[in-house]
Amino acid sequence: MQIDKLRGEQLDQLFDAILSLKDREECYRFFDDIATMSEIQSISQRLQVAKMLTAGNTYSAIEQVTKASTATISRVRRCINYGSDGYQMVLERMLEDEDKGTK
Repeated sequence: MQIDKLRGEQLDQLFDAILSLKDREECYRFFDDIATMSEIQSISQRLQVAKMLTAGNTYSAIEQVTKASTATISRVRRCINYGSDGYQMVLERMLEDEDKGTK
């Protein structure tokens, strides 16, 4: 995993902080303080790109909907195909939650 290069106490504390958030409103408050709007937008855009790629959408459709560059779409595609299965894990859980009618 690429992130292993950053593994350590600081990153553990960040992940523990994220895991301590109880609901969407707490996420909004925390991320508003910890990240720039651009950083948050980039991360949410990548997740949307991953969702659309796994649904079989074309690069053109993804570009149009998300405004992501083809470079970003390609990078997300590489992560889906050769990464640590993080996108797949999260997208499957999101789909399960949608099926259950939860948010």
